[in-house]
Amino acid sequence: VPSLRLSPPCPCRVSSVLNRDAKQFGKKHMFDASEETCWNSDQGTCQWVTLDFPHTVKVSQLHIQFQGGFSSRLCTLEGCRAGEELVKISDLYPQDINAMQISFGTVFQVEETVLDKLKITFENSTDFFGRIVVYHLGVLGERL
Repeated sequence: VPSLRLSPPCPCRVSSVLNRDAKQFGKKHMFDASEETCWNSDQGTCQWVTLDFPHTVKVSQLHIQFQGGFSSRLCTLEGCRAGEELVKISDLYPQDINAMQISFGTVFQVEETVLDKLKITFENSTDFFGRIVVYHLGVLGERL
């Protein structure tokens, strides 16, 4: 079964936006395929992104591109079905680089990847102030 791009379009929430300037640094910039724009969180520990899918999905890949120096050493993935509590799926350990990073592999081949909501928590920012900068976020998988 081919993987579909599951995000966007789906409702998305973020923990914060730098200086509350959503026009320049808002969440929509993670999905606009532009190399010039990004979501930039405000400072503080444990920034996060949630995606609420309009249909139940099975996640197979996560694509993420940080700005080097503003990445996360540890990303915790949680997910759930509609009306349920979030359950931890896996931990990812991205590199502190500008390049697109793609997570494949066995961590996604678990029952909990069938979900309606996905939360990515950036646990350990490489930035002293805890800021996270994401140029691209893509979730691939299949609609069920």
